[in-house]
Amino acid sequence: MDLKIPFTGQKRLVIIGGGFGGIEIAKELKDQDIQIVMLDKNNYHTFQPLLYQVATGGLEPGSIAYPLRKFMQEIPNGIFRMAEVTHIDTDTQKINTDIGDLHYDYLVIATGSKTNFFQFPADVSGKMMEMKDIPQALNLRSYILESFEEALLTYDETKKEELINIAIVGGGPTGVELAGALGEMRKNILPKDYPELDFRKMQIHLFEAGPRLLAAMHPENSDKALKYVKDFGVNVWLNTMVTGYNGQEINLSNGKIVRSGTVIWTAGVKGNPIAGLPETAKAGGNRILVDEFCRVKDTENIFAVGDVACMIQDKFPKGHPMVAPVAIQQGDLVAKNILLLMKGKDAKPFVYFDKGAMATVGRNKAVMESKGMKMGGFNAWLAWLFVHVMTLVGFRNKLTVTMGWLYNYFTYDRTLRLIIRPSKRKDD
Repeated sequence: MDLKIPFTGQKRLVIIGGGFGGIEIAKELKDQDIQIVMLDKNNYHTFQPLLYQVATGGLEPGSIAYPLRKFMQEIPNGIFRMAEVTHIDTDTQKINTDIGDLHYDYLVIATGSKTNFFQFPADVSGKMMEMKDIPQALNLRSYILESFEEALLTYDETKKEELINIAIVGGGPTGVELAGALGEMRKNILPKDYPELDFRKMQIHLFEAGPRLLAAMHPENSDKALKYVKDFGVNVWLNTMVTGYNGQEINLSNGKIVRSGTVIWTAGVKGNPIAGLPETAKAGGNRILVDEFCRVKDTENIFAVGDVACMIQDKFPKGHPMVAPVAIQQGDLVAKNILLLMKGKDAKPFVYFDKGAMATVGRNKAVMESKGMKMGGFNAWLAWLFVHVMTLVGFRNKLTVTMGWLYNYFTYDRTLRLIIRPSKRKDD
């Protein structure tokens, strides 16, 4: 069955994925003489850097999601279909989806990444919580709140400890930001909701296998982040690997055991490629190997951008960092290169412009660095707020997030503490 897409006589570009890279390509090719077909298994774009705020009740999910059909309304030469791509046939230049097949002249794979549990088998990783999309963030929020509701009803102190303790695995930006947000909740919000519980006994653990938090940033900022997280009462375990988990107890590389019924995995991601590409295009981290033009190895008209793409360069021997700015910049380049190829001109190579890095650790506390400049504290926190608001898609989302943050800041409250999808324990 063919996917019903109008024939316009134009060359057809198919973009798989409506993330940062995918929407950047569509924007850059707006009004050009090319048909753009965007496919995504969801009908919305997710602003992933703020998923942790949905999980902790700081923002509503609609404020970090934007309908892809509404986005494509601004692209006169664009069409959106909600579909999951299962296979690419490079010989016939067709893709197979769950709603039909589609021919392409140019193809861009912008499918992002998924959680990497490394050595853990499914029976262990299945007991940990993920936070890669909106349903997972909402599930995590409900799961945490349900645990406190259950803790109110138990007289077993060991069980109560398991229910109210939270562990985060991974000391990167997501883990640090999530730890800070949970620390704020424990300090300002949860004691008001659950006055019968003794929150002095609630433990928030942050495990990092390496010697410091935010390993990709300057050591000075790592030290600041460590101090900020500890200021919120988070127990930080450096040089400590999680070696096992049974749903109640976490086994650590130092031989210790920590009790927690809620373990959130933020320690790694891997590419999310699609079957059918040449074997030579497989790279480490489950990513797709691309050349300096973002073209998939041993193909002529297939490109990959963002987290799923691995461009090996002297400065980036394992590929570029899996962050939004890389996806956006690669998307911009691919759009320009497709136009050049259509005109019979040579493509231009990708040069990553590193604008810096930042992470927030709760109210008035953040770290950032750019072009050798390092900053921490309130000013870095304001910069973090500004950058994230400006990067959001859609004016309504920018306004909603800003107003939500202002409310949270002045009231010391988070009103979105709703258990809207009661979640069973994963091993039930």
